[in-house]
Amino acid sequence: MHFTSEKRLDDSVLEREFTLGEIPGILWTPASTPAPLPLILLGQPGGFGLRQMYPRLLARARYTVAEGFAAAAIELPGSGERPRSAAADRVGADLRRALAAGESVTDDIIDRLILPLVDQAVPEWQAALDALLALPEIGGPVGYSGGVISIATRLAVVEPRISAAVLFAGSFVPRAILEEARQVTIPLYVLLQWDDDGNDRQRSLDLFDAFGSKEKTLNANLGGHTGVPQHAGEAAGRFFARHLK
Repeated sequence: MHFTSEKRLDDSVLEREFTLGEIPGILWTPASTPAPLPLILLGQPGGFGLRQMYPRLLARARYTVAEGFAAAAIELPGSGERPRSAAADRVGADLRRALAAGESVTDDIIDRLILPLVDQAVPEWQAALDALLALPEIGGPVGYSGGVISIATRLAVVEPRISAAVLFAGSFVPRAILEEARQVTIPLYVLLQWDDDGNDRQRSLDLFDAFGSKEKTLNANLGGHTGVPQHAGEAAGRFFARHLK
């Protein structure tokens, strides 16, 4: 991990950009860190990139730091300044054609869109976690917050250092991930926007049902993809406070 910039956003938040090999990332911590902090990994949608998502990520990071956590995000494969994948571009075009025609998105498109992303992103998140936990100001435990929900599901299966997760149900879910979800046992808090046009609501409900966790909560609200109400985010914060502090 190589830090490339550092700035105080105000008297309470320190923002540091870093690279991990060729992967960009951002770490937010309290400007004054009295003890090793628990860490929240901030997931984001695929295809947009850190720069485009920065205002929303920063808002989430400020709230996370105010609650006594460190927060970190990394660039997903094929997003932002990272190299594009020709295969991902082809399946993206297939997805747009299906949506424009009002057709159902097939399992083949979902698999080609999501599974390669999961296969690449999960080891990258694990490498980032190795580097972040080596910093003296970060001691764990670790939570994951956000999307892509299939990435979070795989991480919850293979990464024992993640103790709890808040998942955003707002992306397509391959059937193979439904099977992996049965192996997830950590506490979960799932946010679902009921009227999200780009999300298969039933597949999201099936995924929630498949999770093997003994403690799992579904917070479903009316509204579109970006309309998560403030009270739902506050409840997610209380969930992390219970499980990571």
